Amino acid sequence: MNVYDKWILPRLTDLAMRNKEATRFRSQLVPQACGTVLEIGVGSGLNLPFYGATVSRLFALDPSEELLQMARKKADAAPFPIEFLAHTGEEIPLDDCRLDMVVTTWTLCTIPDPIKALTEMKRVLKPGGTLLFAKHGVVPEAGVRVWQERLNPLWSRLTGGCNLNRKWTN
Repeated sequence: MNVYDKWILPRLTDLAMRNKEATRFRSQLVPQACGTVLEIGVGSGLNLPFYGATVSRLFALDPSEELLQMARKKADAAPFPIEFLAHTGEEIPLDDCRLDMVVTTWTLCTIPDPIKALTEMKRVLKPGGTLLFAKHGVVPEAGVRVWQERLNPLWSRLTGGCNLNRKWTN
């Protein structure tokens, strides 16, 4: 792992994801979680303060040990147990049909195989379980989409794999 990925990128990610709009979305989405929950891409733990007392246990998954260390520092205030998992979304180390909910916020854009990750999320959810998510992707406006395509190669390298232009429909 290079210096950028180990020391700079985790801190930039934490800083960038603290923005006002992301925090507003978090405050609306994350409190809906309840029961046994898996968060895919917990990152530095910015969602942790928004989980409520209806959560009985949280599995916090992220491939970055550096981001998990940052999240662990925020975990003491949680009123429920948190287990941190250093894994990718494509290989969730949990049993089938175990979870009530999966939460993922602005993470699917960075996962190399998002379809495999979504399949894994479905596998670990109980029948009738819920996926709560916030994402971004390619936009319908041609002028903006052109810039997404132009910027994506550099953007993706600088942001740990975030794809500005990920398509979610055919």
